[in-house]
Amino acid sequence: MSSTCAIAQGGSSKAKQTHVEKNDTTPLFKGFAVSFDLVGAIQKMVSDYGQYEASLRINLKDKYFPVFELGYGMSEHDDAVTNNYYKANAPYARIGLDFNILKNKHDIYKMFAGFRLAATSFKYDLYHPDITDPVWGGSSTYSATGVKCSYTWVEAVIGIDAKIWGPFHLGWTARYRSRMSADEGDYGNCWYVPGFGKRGKTNLGGTFNVTINI
Repeated sequence: MSSTCAIAQGGSSKAKQTHVEKNDTTPLFKGFAVSFDLVGAIQKMVSDYGQYEASLRINLKDKYFPVFELGYGMSEHDDAVTNNYYKANAPYARIGLDFNILKNKHDIYKMFAGFRLAATSFKYDLYHPDITDPVWGGSSTYSATGVKCSYTWVEAVIGIDAKIWGPFHLGWTARYRSRMSADEGDYGNCWYVPGFGKRGKTNLGGTFNVTINI
């Protein structure tokens, strides 16, 4: 009878044992990475607008990634239908935070979800051939130089980063942009906004990044 009680007591003590989770010993600062976007550069080569962009991403515990992106957007568009000529070149900047949403945060592959706050201040030139009045004759000029504009917007971001070899990584991001505020000058409806893209085309965008982890 006593041996039965001892076994019962031993089983009860084992049942009372609780699982203790290991503390996360990952250092707060895990390094940083420098990335270069290929999409904007190729877009500039094959169309009349695009941008060159680089980013700095800080790694905190393989989980949180503050990001700073800096670029230079360029456009030179000559519309064969309206005869409008538009040109704008200016820098832009974004700042934000990405979260690694994979369960194994130390994997060589990472999936991100995050956001960006972005802004640019730029000037554009607009030219159009003189317009002749068909009734009264005479002509009027429709052109402007150095029209000052500014834009701020927010972006929702999702992306993937994969280790290729050593410190070299490849990855992509998909983005949805939403305008927060805009000053488009006296003429309005900017054809192109550096960093935001072509107005009226789409709010979707993306990058393909070549990354070096340091």
